[in-house]
Amino acid sequence: MAKPKVSSDWLAGCAGCHMSLLDMDERIVDVINLVDLRSTPITDLKHPDESGVDVGILEGGINNSFNEEVAVNMRSRCKILVALGDCAVFGGVPAMRNFFTIEESLRRAYVETESTDESGHIPNDPELAVPMKVHALQDFVKVDVFVPGCPPSADAIFLALSELGQGRIPELKGDTLAWN
Repeated sequence: MAKPKVSSDWLAGCAGCHMSLLDMDERIVDVINLVDLRSTPITDLKHPDESGVDVGILEGGINNSFNEEVAVNMRSRCKILVALGDCAVFGGVPAMRNFFTIEESLRRAYVETESTDESGHIPNDPELAVPMKVHALQDFVKVDVFVPGCPPSADAIFLALSELGQGRIPELKGDTLAWN
């Protein structure tokens, strides 16, 4: 039996979930023995296989049109989609921006920060992604597995990947979500 193909990507977040994945330390070898790790932000391949993968993993919320495009693309190319971390599950820390308008957020980020010089301006280029309120992944695509945490513990990620690698949907609750 061929190992399931797994791809991952990150959206609006801090990359902490992928760092927590690396915190599995030597257990990552056990995961690699179970799955064929394809595209990820931490590998050379950056896009899920056009022919599809068995498991897609996304960390981060959706806060612009590019994030939405990445999420829709991953969903279209995977059989099982995993929302990894609080930002993907419910918007997380980036969703704090939703208390302000997009215009207020952009002004603060590009014009009013303490480190911005007098030439600071809000970028306006058709090549840039269109900003929007921060959303959980499930607001745009069907999610099959939720792995909450900020970031999820290496143990929870290991359990999820081990189960998925063996063709089972992980059941994450109670102690399996606890930080060790």
